Amino acid sequence: MASNKVSITRCGSYAEGSVQKALRENIDALGGVESFVKKGEEILIKPNLLSGKPPEAAVTTHPSVVKAMILLIKDAGARPYVGDSPGLGTARKAAEKCGILEVCRQTQTELIEFKELVFAENPEGHTFKRLEVAKEVLSFDGIINLPKLKTHAQMYLTLGVKNMFGCVPGKLKPQWHLSAGVDSMDFASMLLDLYMFLKPRLTVIDGIVSMEGNGPGSGTPRHTNLIFSGADCISLDTVIAEALGAKPESIPILKAARLRGMKGALLKNIEVVGEKIEEIRVKDFVFPPLLSVNFASSLPCFIDKRIRKALTSRPHVREEDCNLCSICVEVCPADVMEKTGRIIIDYDRCIRCYCCQEMCPKGAIAPKEGWLKKIIPGM
Repeated sequence: MASNKVSITRCGSYAEGSVQKALRENIDALGGVESFVKKGEEILIKPNLLSGKPPEAAVTTHPSVVKAMILLIKDAGARPYVGDSPGLGTARKAAEKCGILEVCRQTQTELIEFKELVFAENPEGHTFKRLEVAKEVLSFDGIINLPKLKTHAQMYLTLGVKNMFGCVPGKLKPQWHLSAGVDSMDFASMLLDLYMFLKPRLTVIDGIVSMEGNGPGSGTPRHTNLIFSGADCISLDTVIAEALGAKPESIPILKAARLRGMKGALLKNIEVVGEKIEEIRVKDFVFPPLLSVNFASSLPCFIDKRIRKALTSRPHVREEDCNLCSICVEVCPADVMEKTGRIIIDYDRCIRCYCCQEMCPKGAIAPKEGWLKKIIPGM
């Protein structure tokens, strides 16, 4: 089976029978689930459990997709487990609210909390030669990656590669954002190194109902009626970007992959099976505002500070929607947010990681373009 093969299947609803049929058809086009898991193996299913939202909010991987994958793995004679590390709270609490815990109960599948941090040497890493990951992740024979198709303020889209960031324990995630700093390409490079180190055997992306707009936690659900899968996340993310009408250079992860010369970052190197891209294109998909952080940081130092705020997008708090819960203040890795009678952000020190926007339970934070970026063509 070619590692750069991507399978696309239509699926119009989350009815369990429909999802199970579509998922099996989708993976059969890649050689069947037996190509990825063997009898007797212990396999970790890594869904998106960003936060405890109901399935219809399109924040997390839908429980029907998780259940279908569990059953396929069991059919192959392997033993599935489900695990993730949300940005806030426990995996159990998030899984209970989004319906995945009930699926685990129905199928007698253990839910794993990613708690213990270990340092992993990564000599083949492009940028990061040492990674910090959950010890629990490393104890399995293989990983099946099960993301949700969503927008992301910092990474533009959160797909196969980005979903593996959940293998970093929740409390450590802000530190990685802080280490990457203001340059989104540095963070993208870390995500690529993490993905290449963990190397899930198969990634299946839930795009039956996707999220557009103010993702990944407060966007708008969008019926896209698709399931995507592949062994290589770079190829998979490239195909989805094409299907949604996104430019690869707008997506930091794909841009970083191209700079590294990764084969899957170019559409011409990918074999698409099942549905054809031109027949399933999603029209008018709503993306978040493009970041211009990298452009601003490349300017001469004597003008960089003056115009950076005017050029770059930034997290903006809509006070009419904010309930002052302080979650954004708690998760801010740069410690630049403060609650007084309202939420104050020190934009001079803000690293534009959008952790605040990602974890806001009310959707009260959204990216806002800098005023100068709006009036300069092509930015």
